[in-house]
Amino acid sequence: MRWQALILILILCGCTGPSNPQPESTIESHEDLVGFFTDWREYVTPNVIDGIPDYSSEAMAKQYAALESWRTQLEYADTTGWPVSEQIDWYLVWIEINGLDFAHRVKQPWRRDPAFYVWFYPSPTDVPEREAPNIHGAIELPKYTQPLSNDDAADLAARLGRAAPLFEQAKINLTGEAHDLWRTGERSIRSQSRALEALAERVQDSHPDLATAALGARNASEDFADWIAERSDTKKGISGVGKENYTWNLRNVHLLPYSWEDQVLLMQRELDRAHSALRLEEHRNRDLPRLTKIQAPEEYDRQFNAAVDEYMAFLREDEILPIKDYIEPALRARVNSFTPSEGLRGFFSEITYRDPLVMRTHDYHWIDLARLREEPHSSVIRQGPLLYNAFDSRAEGMATGMEEMMMHAGLFDDKPSTRELIWILLAQRAARGLGGLYQHGHEMSLDEAATFASNWTPWDLLPADGNTIQGEEQFYLRQPSYGTSYVIGKLVVERLIAEYARQRDGEFVLSEFMDEFNASGIIPMSLIYWEMTGDRSLLDQALSGE
Repeated sequence: MRWQALILILILCGCTGPSNPQPESTIESHEDLVGFFTDWREYVTPNVIDGIPDYSSEAMAKQYAALESWRTQLEYADTTGWPVSEQIDWYLVWIEINGLDFAHRVKQPWRRDPAFYVWFYPSPTDVPEREAPNIHGAIELPKYTQPLSNDDAADLAARLGRAAPLFEQAKINLTGEAHDLWRTGERSIRSQSRALEALAERVQDSHPDLATAALGARNASEDFADWIAERSDTKKGISGVGKENYTWNLRNVHLLPYSWEDQVLLMQRELDRAHSALRLEEHRNRDLPRLTKIQAPEEYDRQFNAAVDEYMAFLREDEILPIKDYIEPALRARVNSFTPSEGLRGFFSEITYRDPLVMRTHDYHWIDLARLREEPHSSVIRQGPLLYNAFDSRAEGMATGMEEMMMHAGLFDDKPSTRELIWILLAQRAARGLGGLYQHGHEMSLDEAATFASNWTPWDLLPADGNTIQGEEQFYLRQPSYGTSYVIGKLVVERLIAEYARQRDGEFVLSEFMDEFNASGIIPMSLIYWEMTGDRSLLDQALSGE
């Protein structure tokens, strides 16, 4: 708590910025930085009253009032002579301070975004922390061991019992006018209602008290959704953050050396490249039969498990990355079950039902999560997820990059038609990312962005009114920069490979690169670039705005 006491002193004495006499920072070592970080994480966590996080206007104003004092204390620390790895940790704390600043100045999800108040998540997320701004303390059902023990069922029931008072607080807090956030927020809350109803049905026999709590939360969720719907037509405001704010967030929270305009150019280039490459692949494969979709549960189980076997063999035999005991179980756990459908499934199911091997490459996400659990970084600051999704360029960029990288490394050499799917994936990610950019640039509404992405996704696999793109464009609107992180992060990974190999006179050993890359942790790509090459130019470009 020593840092909080120091921050209070700084506030009282008015030492809150560079214009005042410089206070002596007590951050003199990496150990001190870790202590500061621990206290920072406690400060940034909202107060919890009767099990409910407090996002009232008064609480948020109080939190924001102290922010500059935390920034001042960190920025006055002298890191001269610190090893690069420790300087990187300093930046990781700094970007979280910027992330909270951006949340208060611009995003304000507790005031503008009804989806912020989703309290129950039935499915896991594939990145270190759930995407988008989410309320503190939300229930993550996958974190409970299944089948539920009696103690876990009781804990879950108690937490679900807080839904009704939470939603009543939300009705007071939500004063924003962001039309698309408000409209799609209702959809998110109703989705929560359906998930709670499904939970109640599933545990009715084994844990009837939990079923009763789930139905109570479901009723409160529906009441909240009705309240949102009644007011949606009155909300006329713009939801996007604007180009200037978007650029600030890119450079100061995600440490990417780009502006909104730069990203439009890069994303359009990747969209064009994906379409051109796809058409050339289709031409080359014009005499081959088209890929067909899996039609039955037995075929599904066989092909998906065979895809894991094939991918593991490729990773091992082609020396792609050091094989750890947790890799195969992490991949195998993503083999779900066959879902019958008379029409289109979701976009990614349309890909995997044609060839399950493709998305095993993107499942690098689950290898990352297993590594976080089994091989935690030596630095406490890198052991858990960065706040504000500041990890997105690394987490999403590498998972997306693995698709094309593994294709070039030879994974699909005997599956020429499957290569077409890789380009469709890239086209879809570039198109939807551009849609997110145009929303934040105030050039498209959410529905227009969804239509744009649909029009530019090949094979008509992404209907504009489908849940996949509607949900993605909502998410990208809620979390500026995430929509482009898949493709932009991939581009920085490729730039890193180029420089890493250049420094070794072309003596590039992929498994060595992957080992070093993974050892850096799931942090912004510009910092990994610095740690692995000794070149901090990407970071400096981000900070300078040049």
